Amino acid sequence: MTSPRLAQDVLLWLTANGWSPARDIGEEAGELVRVCVQHSERQGVPLVPVLAAVHVIRTYGRLRLPQPNTPGVAWVMEPTVGYEGDAAAIMQLAAGLGTALFPVGYEATEGGLLLVDEKGRFFHLHHTGGYYLGNDEFDAFARFLQGLSDPDAEEYFV
Repeated sequence: MTSPRLAQDVLLWLTANGWSPARDIGEEAGELVRVCVQHSERQGVPLVPVLAAVHVIRTYGRLRLPQPNTPGVAWVMEPTVGYEGDAAAIMQLAAGLGTALFPVGYEATEGGLLLVDEKGRFFHLHHTGGYYLGNDEFDAFARFLQGLSDPDAEEYFV
């Protein structure tokens, strides 16, 4: 359970980085999703947007969310399949989890992908493997702010 103090810290951090409770990038989110889908299709693995991921993109899209205690580390909230083979790697992780995944952003220093599943859970697809980030965006943001280590996504495989 998140403490009231941590909840306040997350809200302050989000607000300091451009978020507001009424934030919705609207049609721009649709364009970000469309481009991400096109890139996955070019990789031969068409990704299908999940509603929870589209919600995250609409709410946090285009934000850069820095980790305050680790200079240079940030989550960039733009959906991407960045490198050749990323779409296939997303599908492989999704198969293990037994749920669809869609990118919502990436980690700025190493390019690992931030993914959201149909339940709204956050995962990180890094070159070293898949990792669980949180049960929802607030949980993922709180864990990121605290600098908590990320459990292996295989713990969530079906």
